Amino acid sequence: MNLKPAIRATVLTVAVFSLSVLQAEPQDPVVESTVPELTEFHDVIYPIWHTAYPEKDYAALRRFAPEVKSGAEKIFAAKLPAILHEKQEKWNRGLIEFRAAVDDYLKSAADSNDQALLAAAEVLHAKYEMLVRIIRPVLKEIEAFHKVLYVIYHKYLPDKNYEGIRAVSEDLTLKAEAITKASLPKRLEEKTEAFKTAAEALYESTKALGQALASGEGKAVEAAVEAVHTKYQVVEKIFD
Repeated sequence: MNLKPAIRATVLTVAVFSLSVLQAEPQDPVVESTVPELTEFHDVIYPIWHTAYPEKDYAALRRFAPEVKSGAEKIFAAKLPAILHEKQEKWNRGLIEFRAAVDDYLKSAADSNDQALLAAAEVLHAKYEMLVRIIRPVLKEIEAFHKVLYVIYHKYLPDKNYEGIRAVSEDLTLKAEAITKASLPKRLEEKTEAFKTAAEALYESTKALGQALASGEGKAVEAAVEAVHTKYQVVEKIFD
């Protein structure tokens, strides 16, 4: 293709612009498994736990009280994204414990008992970390798989959109295979055997879904998707 310089420049500009738009396009909020208010609270809990607490800087711990209060209120008002709906009950229980820790911290910050304040800071950090763990997947491979499965199970399956399922089936299988190759963090090593068994079963169920899609039988596809979802829940249950 022999384009004139001006035309080539225009084509290049359009191509670069199009690429920049695609790169800037935000991720689908439907499959985002984050709570921004929880992430923002890290800005206050970090200096509390990593500076004021180890240095026993009681004045600093008291100065953080207003930020703890305002940040916690945002967390209490936050809504879990749809993709985390299965964790709602556990999240609610975690919030009760976190709220108690916040109240104790604020009360201790208003009093003069430095040791009580130090203990309250430790509990506040622990309960915050517990909330983070509730919504944070154990492995990035599990999170990647769940994002695809969520769309299949909650969007394509109810609409009987078998072509939509077919379009992402191979990706789902690849992500299931990645889970079988993943290693658990050290704190969860004792669960390795159960995890490997469940991960292999999940992988096999995604391959069975591919076979059901090849058959073209709607009922078979629906049953196969349900099987994948059940096997995924088994994997998740290991870490409860």
